[in-house]
Amino acid sequence: MAVCLKSEAFEAKVEYLQVMDENGKIDPSQMPADLDDKKLVEMYKNMLFARQYDAKQLSLQRQGRAVTYAPLLGEEATQIGSAMAMRKDDIFVPAFRQHGVFITRGLPLDILFLYWRGFEEGNAIPKEVRGYANMVPVATQMPHATGAAYAQKYKGTGAAVVAYVGDGGTSEGDFYEAINFAGVWKAPLVVIIENNQWAISIPRKNQTAAQTLAQKAVGAGIRGLQVDGNDVIAVYKATKEAIENSALGPTVIECITYRMGMHTTADDPTKYRNDEEVQYWQKRDPLLRMKTYLMGKGAWTNDMENKVSEENSKIIDAAVEKAEKFSPDPSAMFQHVYSFMPDILKNELDDASASNFWQGGNE
Repeated sequence: MAVCLKSEAFEAKVEYLQVMDENGKIDPSQMPADLDDKKLVEMYKNMLFARQYDAKQLSLQRQGRAVTYAPLLGEEATQIGSAMAMRKDDIFVPAFRQHGVFITRGLPLDILFLYWRGFEEGNAIPKEVRGYANMVPVATQMPHATGAAYAQKYKGTGAAVVAYVGDGGTSEGDFYEAINFAGVWKAPLVVIIENNQWAISIPRKNQTAAQTLAQKAVGAGIRGLQVDGNDVIAVYKATKEAIENSALGPTVIECITYRMGMHTTADDPTKYRNDEEVQYWQKRDPLLRMKTYLMGKGAWTNDMENKVSEENSKIIDAAVEKAEKFSPDPSAMFQHVYSFMPDILKNELDDASASNFWQGGNE
């Protein structure tokens, strides 16, 4: 008589990390040792700057002075926390909403405004920023990120690659292929899932039956964890630890946050979500909780905020003025396509220059 033996083949769990709750209360046992008051204030300043930039860019778009824009309102903690955890030589690969990452990593602000004015030069990221260009097609940046991470391992640079993807992007094949490859080759990749609960008008619950997005890492044989994405300290801690351990392989971090504005300025979120939901998340505003925490320990005041906000406005306005004075070079459409210009593209540039087509020359 045959004997049927039943046993468990595999078991996994996803940890959840929160250091600071929605009321600005800290769990001291989870506080990173390297975060002193000075660095915590810097975190808040970066978040405040990102929000002010976002408001300005949205205003410019509504005035017809910028193209369709993807606001970051509500997602500042996920972006600034992860960006500040990166080391100097680490590389980041954005999607299309990571303006706070670009700013924190040192992208000149006028270049960011140029991008949202539709100029090629706005997507030519200076090498010292250590970031890839904005990527609008959903999740197509993920294989690029894995390739970049594998290159760092192959070259022995010691750098990690931090890639950003939305909750909707995790349903794309590019996402699965990227983390699977990264897992097999133990690439130094850190994936930040910026789970803002909506992929345009599709809610998170309709993306997958999985209880978490972080558990998708399990199928690739890599570590996955979930973090309170409105807790800048928790995001910083999780990203920093993942980067420090990246030589051993990749990590997927699902940051639970919320898109308080529209998907883009071409979108009307009132068509598919209710005010009660938005109000629920407004009470969990990442800036509000960080400000509450800093003021509670005497590291921040309203006077300080007013002063910093005024300084930010001057910096932002100066960058807008510079961007709006920019005179584009139409030949830029041929630049920055490849690491070098191949002959076929050079021939096209030469033909375009000879015909002077962008000045309305001879056809």
